[in-house]
Amino acid sequence: MFGNSKRTPPQLKAAAVIPAARTAFTGLAIISGIVNLLALTSPLFMLQVYDRVLASRSLPTLVGLAVLATLMYGFQAMLEIVRSRALLRIGESFDHRLSGRVHAAIVRLPLETRMPGDGLQPLRDLDNVRGFLAGAGPTALFDLPWMPLYLAICFLFHFWIGMTALVGALVLVAMTLLTDRLSVQPTRDATRYGTDRNALMEAARRNAETVRALGLERHLQQRWLSANHLYLEANRRAADVAGAFGSVSRMLRMILQSAILGVGAWLVIEQQVSAGVMVASSIMMGRALAPVDLAIGSWKPFLMARQSWDRLRNLLQLIPPAHPPMPLPAPKSILAVEGLTVIPPGSGGKPTVAGVSFSVPAGGAIGIIGPSGCGKSTI
Repeated sequence: MFGNSKRTPPQLKAAAVIPAARTAFTGLAIISGIVNLLALTSPLFMLQVYDRVLASRSLPTLVGLAVLATLMYGFQAMLEIVRSRALLRIGESFDHRLSGRVHAAIVRLPLETRMPGDGLQPLRDLDNVRGFLAGAGPTALFDLPWMPLYLAICFLFHFWIGMTALVGALVLVAMTLLTDRLSVQPTRDATRYGTDRNALMEAARRNAETVRALGLERHLQQRWLSANHLYLEANRRAADVAGAFGSVSRMLRMILQSAILGVGAWLVIEQQVSAGVMVASSIMMGRALAPVDLAIGSWKPFLMARQSWDRLRNLLQLIPPAHPPMPLPAPKSILAVEGLTVIPPGSGGKPTVAGVSFSVPAGGAIGIIGPSGCGKSTI
């Protein structure tokens, strides 16, 4: 397979699984674009209420705006439901495409190399990738490209409102990059120690009789507790990084929304913007930073999925798909045995098989039963 340039290498076949759903991802990108445009409903509604309804004291205008906003909110909710269900089905499609290959690789892996852990890590890797694809992580990735639109609208409101939003976005993006840098190694260590821990438990379970007979229970328990301690430490470090940066990002997001309200209030006092712009810019700021906040909160699952995908690609490169069996013609011959007698050397002329006769039609089978030493293996 590796010597034939006309065949697709296994790692490229694995990498082609996600692009195979390109149409679905394109549809999700379009839906995400519409969702992000509909997200402008809230700030624009606030802007119109403060600047038009309160100024004109027109109840019909308020009712009309409320009805229109409600319809747009409902349409946005419907599209978000469609997007979440589509992501779930993309994850299932990914599993369907690779689960057979992963199962075959797990079965064949002991014949190719030493199996790390309990041998089921590829299955957990497949679950990690599928779980990430079906979760909220891809939603943040679809929403991130729309952040410049919200920042541009903030600049349209006023230069200093736009600058406040831009500084906040840059701070949160820097935190995302720092989260990635600090989370990679703890996440990798947690996976490795988890594999070692499962391997010790599986070995003890598989050799339970020997362990009990030799009195090794306490010793193996201490080894497992030590491996479990390393796993918990690595998992705690990864969770601490993700939790800390997630909390800090949410705090910064609230601070930035308050800051943009403060900047807006200052501009209202200076009579450079209206009160509606002040409230709308705060909501716009929150919407602009929401994808970054969600991305930071989903960073640990993203790293686990990325590392799992790398391991799956390496596994499928190591274990290429089995070649299909050679098609054989339908059997036509008949095997007929009459009066078969076998006298093995050194038996003193005593036959182990005497006077055996049978026939097997084409495509048929025959079973040979009997006590030990009656000649079954000889026949």
